[in-house]
Amino acid sequence: MSTLLEVSGVSVTFDGFRAINNLSFQIGPAEMRAIIGPNGAGKTTFMDIVTGKTKPDEGRVIWGDENVSLLKMSEAQIARAGIGRKFQKPTVFEEQTVRANLLMALKHERSPLQVLFFKAGPTDAERVEELAAEIGLTEQLERISGELSHGQKQWLEIGMLLAQDPRLLLVDEPAAGMTPSEREHTTSLLVQAAKTRAVVVVEHDMEFVRRLNCKVTVLHEGSVLAEGGLDHVTQNQKVIDVYLGR
Repeated sequence: MSTLLEVSGVSVTFDGFRAINNLSFQIGPAEMRAIIGPNGAGKTTFMDIVTGKTKPDEGRVIWGDENVSLLKMSEAQIARAGIGRKFQKPTVFEEQTVRANLLMALKHERSPLQVLFFKAGPTDAERVEELAAEIGLTEQLERISGELSHGQKQWLEIGMLLAQDPRLLLVDEPAAGMTPSEREHTTSLLVQAAKTRAVVVVEHDMEFVRRLNCKVTVLHEGSVLAEGGLDHVTQNQKVIDVYLGR
């Protein structure tokens, strides 16, 4: 299987604390992966390194068919190369409609000035309708985004990321604060997205991870402790000791 992202031998230290310790990780072009682990395991730092927010002290981060190094790229270049990230708290333009949010997010080569005077063409309008259907917000397109429920805002933000057509989607705790039905919809949304791109979900909620039905990577003290199906990793004694504590 070909690899879309390969992280190898990566370490990073903050003020003498080793947040990532000789970490290696890889994911294919259309694959879902869940990352779990105790607080301080390095999950957020891992995402910071992949998106260019944090530069590691050593190691390699190789991307795409051309095997380019992400370590030489800025955050903006990495985003343009096809890596999208969704943080825990949704960041949508609250005063704008759902439609306007999706339109603004569409992938176009535009200068800041062009963004300001951007006029949507028919293909843009079509794409927005497609995205709204995909995230389940067709009925909400004309609503002001600030009025949406927490779950709906999360879906809108996922839709805004999908509008950029990323090849890799990094999603941080998508299920947090959602109702059971919202969580179910979020599951199917991410599973659907992973059919055509790589999706990495950082999550604490084991039930949500189980529903994703994918390979799981367990991080501990900045390195991979175990990897495999959820049942496999949750029966691993080391994982039980450091994370599940039962």
